[in-house]
Amino acid sequence: MAVGGGPGDNPVKRPPGGRGSGPAPRATAETLAKQQRAISVSEFFAKNRHLLGFDNKRKALLTTVKEAVDNSLDACEEAGILPEVEVTVEQTAEERFRVTVRDNGPGIVTAQIPNVFGKLLYGSKFHRLKMARGQQGIGISAAGMYGLITTGKPVRIISRIGARQPAHMYLLAIDTQKNRPDTIAEEEAQVDWPHGTEVTIELVATYNRGRQSVDDYLELTAIANPHARLVYRPPGAEPIVFERATDALPPETKEIKPHPYGIELGTLMKMLKETQQKKLGGFLTREFSRVSSSAAQQVCRVAGVSANTWVSAVTPPLAEKLYTALQAARLRAPATDCLAPIGAEAILAGLLKGVKAEFYTASTRPPAVYRGNPFQIEVGLAYGGELGSDSRDEEGQESRRGNGDDTAQARLIRFANRVPLLYQQSSCATYKAVTETKWNNYSLSQSGGSLPRAPLVILVHMASVWVPFVSEGKEAIADYDEIRKEVKLALAECGRRLSLLLKRKRTKAHYTRRRDVFTRYIDEVVHAACAMTNADADRLRRDLLKLSQVYTARADMEFDEHGKVVQKRSAGEAALADTIVVERDGPAAETLFEAEAAPAAGRRKRGSRAGRNKRR
Repeated sequence: MAVGGGPGDNPVKRPPGGRGSGPAPRATAETLAKQQRAISVSEFFAKNRHLLGFDNKRKALLTTVKEAVDNSLDACEEAGILPEVEVTVEQTAEERFRVTVRDNGPGIVTAQIPNVFGKLLYGSKFHRLKMARGQQGIGISAAGMYGLITTGKPVRIISRIGARQPAHMYLLAIDTQKNRPDTIAEEEAQVDWPHGTEVTIELVATYNRGRQSVDDYLELTAIANPHARLVYRPPGAEPIVFERATDALPPETKEIKPHPYGIELGTLMKMLKETQQKKLGGFLTREFSRVSSSAAQQVCRVAGVSANTWVSAVTPPLAEKLYTALQAARLRAPATDCLAPIGAEAILAGLLKGVKAEFYTASTRPPAVYRGNPFQIEVGLAYGGELGSDSRDEEGQESRRGNGDDTAQARLIRFANRVPLLYQQSSCATYKAVTETKWNNYSLSQSGGSLPRAPLVILVHMASVWVPFVSEGKEAIADYDEIRKEVKLALAECGRRLSLLLKRKRTKAHYTRRRDVFTRYIDEVVHAACAMTNADADRLRRDLLKLSQVYTARADMEFDEHGKVVQKRSAGEAALADTIVVERDGPAAETLFEAEAAPAAGRRKRGSRAGRNKRR
């Protein structure tokens, strides 16, 4: 029996040869307590910066530009200013870049500059149920933190709130242990612009062109934000200007209260503690969206309380009954004036500006709800033109040239609240909805579980007060059934319009080929007939040409989706809802466009668009 051991003791045997003669001291509750300390959010994200989109050098450059541009566009739109954003990327060393983004927004008051750029999870958008590009107050301050970690250089901010106000310059670093700004310098600055904000971040990164690059991001941003003017100065190249395609700002959005269907029991109990309302009826009608007085009384009655019950008297068991009654109540969907979708006409304008195709169509779905949060899905398609040729021939069959392998796969561009999503495509709900759509029903070639093989660009945009991203990097949308369903419905609507165009083209091409066969052998038939008879050659040729016109008349006609003949349309005449067809092969481009029945406010006359397409 070991000395000092008691019944049930099982001492740990340690291998000999360690330091000292006795066993190493074991941790106690007191020693463990001394090792514990609070972790700030800045410390956490400094170690886990891949969660914010800084997991490699190329992506770090893109994320820095993205966060700064998103903030600029949000600030300009909230102030009712048409955005003008300048992005400059300078290479200062082999893997060191200086990013400068300047906007013409309202500027930032001096007292708020340190917190906005030097403190994570600080902002005005997290607690608001209102559509905005930013949501968490992390992005731009995280970009500054990454720059500080990799280069040791602080963030430089210049902001001016008015032409009569001086501009202020700050040099800021982030104290990661305390998640607070560290002001290195502050002074007035001389600038030649009346109002706006300029932020400069130096960071370790790499620059590449092509997909998932800064160039790609800005090009897609210009498509989803046709009201913005973007000036981009890439390293070692000439500036690129994305001119605005419309002078109309997105509709102003309004903040809404949370909807009962979108909260949990713990959230309800927290709201009961923090509300300023005294009575339960007032709490339900004023702290929630779409809860009327009659609905509040019904909820209270089901929960076994009165609308005049004091909020302070609601116990946890009573709160649970109240929550169950709220979830079971029949309430109206949340208000949708908190959303500002791009709109079908603006999507068409953006696609016309950024994609040279022959067919454009767009669709905006009615508002829907997931987890009590309103959202809208929009889809745009661009087909043909300089995107390439289809893998199907005029008869609608797969081409024998490699069975369609010579045709590139369709390109999907995804947006959330007007912001391009460039990474994690396969994890996104929009990608899954596109691949699950049966594009063969719309005259396009598709293999199972993949994008269609066609000269096609598919644009999918989700507008919501709270986009359910799969990570803090905001790169993909979570897979909710409600979201996937709305995407599929919008795709089906645009797909039917595209199918109508393709069927018309293939029917017309079929009869055109038949006419070519007739006319190719007319001279031989006339020569043979005249050799056997004394027929008039010129008259016989005219008669045969007229006959070919009669039997191939469909080459000059238009057809509906059922193959029935419709009257031939003239330039600018109605064709399809929210659709543009550009005949780029003719001497003058012909545009056919019709907008859906909608209020006239904010819509321009369609005829003016045809002239612009002719100049293309």
